[in-house]
Amino acid sequence: MLPRHLTLTLDARHPTRLARFWADLLGQDTVADGTDGVRLPGTDTRPDLRFVPGQPHRTGPHRMHLHLTSDSADDQRRQVARAIALGGSHLDVGQLPEETHVVLADPEGNEFCVIGPGNTFLAGCGRLGEVACDGTREVGLFWSRALGWPLVWDQDQETAVQAPRGGTKVAWGGPPVAPQRGRDPQRFDLAAAGTDPQTEVARLVALGATRLDATAAGVVLLADPDGNTFGVTTG
Repeated sequence: MLPRHLTLTLDARHPTRLARFWADLLGQDTVADGTDGVRLPGTDTRPDLRFVPGQPHRTGPHRMHLHLTSDSADDQRRQVARAIALGGSHLDVGQLPEETHVVLADPEGNEFCVIGPGNTFLAGCGRLGEVACDGTREVGLFWSRALGWPLVWDQDQETAVQAPRGGTKVAWGGPPVAPQRGRDPQRFDLAAAGTDPQTEVARLVALGATRLDATAAGVVLLADPDGNTFGVTTG
């Protein structure tokens, strides 16, 4: 199977500033994207984070957010304090006092959590432990096949996939899934090397995607089985 790489793309009013926040939090550098965007390069075990100019319109919680892992209670506290110092904020989503994760928002309101130590599900996944998504089992199976990544969790309608060499998990929490209200300012982009766009799009449509009558900076846009927009690039 051809190698495929996953990118999480986020619309941002200030892409460079938001990219700098995440780079400082994750301890890595940013690079220019070539399309007025800014990228935090990933690896074969971690997706890229890409920030592009846009005006996010919030009509409710996003369908995806990031989970950062911690090695100890002190490490978790340090990460939370650093996020606040960099411009993040605490976020109340109804979490209970006994829950061990801390819910935050980045400077543009994107939700993320710093997970407490001892979380076995994210053990060994690295600092960017998980992209947590709202979604059905069907969409988890779709992305497993689209990426060629094994399904590492499949219980009670919840699913998760992970690159063959491990690293960041991408997980879907199962129903109920809130309906889409307009275009989501977050999306996945899938890059496939060594094939032409028509072939890759046809493969994804056969797996259950729907082609949309739109493009974004030369990226072919499709929708996954839950109606989430995602982009496809080839080369």
